[in-house]
Amino acid sequence: MQTKEIKILIYEYKNISDLSADDRELVGAAQKISSKAYAPYSGFKVGAALRMADGSIITSNNQENASSPAGLCAERTALFWANANFPDLPVVSIAISAIDKNGNPAKNLSPCGSCRQVMLETEHRFNQPIRLILDSNSKIEVLDNIEGLLPMSFNGSSL
Repeated sequence: MQTKEIKILIYEYKNISDLSADDRELVGAAQKISSKAYAPYSGFKVGAALRMADGSIITSNNQENASSPAGLCAERTALFWANANFPDLPVVSIAISAIDKNGNPAKNLSPCGSCRQVMLETEHRFNQPIRLILDSNSKIEVLDNIEGLLPMSFNGSSL
């Protein structure tokens, strides 16, 4: 028998002012777009902002549906749009922010499993890491790549 250990590094910041100017801009874009999310059922409005390799920023938010599987998370909405419109332009970083049903910044924020899989696929597609910034009311967590969120993942080499 062999034992293996998986570790993930998360950089935690107390507030947005501790981030670089580029990261502050990206988090601000995610915060702004979260308020425009269509979330009449959960009241949980999520915004995602992608920084592309050319420096441009693409934003999106979650879109709910009465038939809940038909809705789509902010992360996937942004990534699918970016990959469809700029198929040769890598995503460098993603910031995610959310507002709860009371209009307050989310207490805790983490991408769902489907979003993790799509983010990881995008990371593999361009063969470069995607920096992830999770913005919540008590802290900002930063990861150097998506792989850490989904160790032992299913990917194209599994097929």
